[in-house]
Amino acid sequence: MTASAEGAEGSDGSEGTGDRKPRRRMNYGEGREALLNAAVRVVAQGGLRKLTYRAVAQEAGATHGLVVHHFGSRDALIAEALAHAIRTSLNTSALEPGTGKVADFSVGVSDMVIADPGIQAFQYELLLEARRRPELLPQIRALYDAYFDATRRELSRMLPEDAGRPLTRLIFAALDGLVLHQLVFGEPETTDAAIEELRGLLRLLVADGHETPENDG
Repeated sequence: MTASAEGAEGSDGSEGTGDRKPRRRMNYGEGREALLNAAVRVVAQGGLRKLTYRAVAQEAGATHGLVVHHFGSRDALIAEALAHAIRTSLNTSALEPGTGKVADFSVGVSDMVIADPGIQAFQYELLLEARRRPELLPQIRALYDAYFDATRRELSRMLPEDAGRPLTRLIFAALDGLVLHQLVFGEPETTDAAIEELRGLLRLLVADGHETPENDG
């Protein structure tokens, strides 16, 4: 998914991007969030190697200096864009609705991908880039730890006992794979059907946990 990092900009992210067309000028007060959204779009469209101050400024309709003012370094921009992606995805995925009801778990995942595929593509781009750039691993781990924690908390609300790490990883891996497949292949109805099957398996776990053990005596 991500192109090679060879020929990328310098560490300060100051090189230009060539043919990217500027978007509308950013209104006063839109500020940091607009720049973060622009950074997400730049990476989603061209990979991490395309992430420069100038590319973000052009995408946001802002000045190069404003991007530098807000973030100071390219690494800070990447870290804050990742944190922004986590907040956005957790708020829109229903990964942790907080109800403890199986029927509410991960409602709207396919709609989330349709509404903002860029923020999902951004995360997968960085995930793959971390294989080539180990210095990104702490940020990627923080991203996935937030997802694992949210998944585990919601599973623990549903199940009679606390959800362990293996089950949490299994459930989230299924959801993560479905999001990736929808990004590539489309077919949101397949995502919805697969998640309903996943809920069916969770209902079996809930029912099994509430069964009264038979008296062997």
